[in-house]
Amino acid sequence: MPTATDTMPSAVAPKHSIAPERSLNQRMDALARANRIRTERARLKRDLKAGRLSIHSLLLDPPEYVETAKVFDMLLAVPKYGRVKVNKILAHCRISPSKTIGGLSARQRTELVSLLRR
Repeated sequence: MPTATDTMPSAVAPKHSIAPERSLNQRMDALARANRIRTERARLKRDLKAGRLSIHSLLLDPPEYVETAKVFDMLLAVPKYGRVKVNKILAHCRISPSKTIGGLSARQRTELVSLLRR
């Protein structure tokens, strides 16, 4: 008995994409950029923890280096917000724990900020 893959034409078969080769300079530039982003995010988390920065302002107007950070991780940096509370907040706002700050919709962003301001 033929299987689904036996009857599938080769033009429809999934193709695997291969990442292009990168030169040493390109890899080093990417590494330097990643290290800068990690350093900035670490400073940002320290500022959130110390109360020098508001999570509300961060969510409403995020800097570029935070766009790809997980909302869950940024909320964990806020004092008095642990895993359980953050998970409840995200569930209430219908936001996946793996959602990035840059990936938040306008509805999710405003709902999250208004919930955190209570």
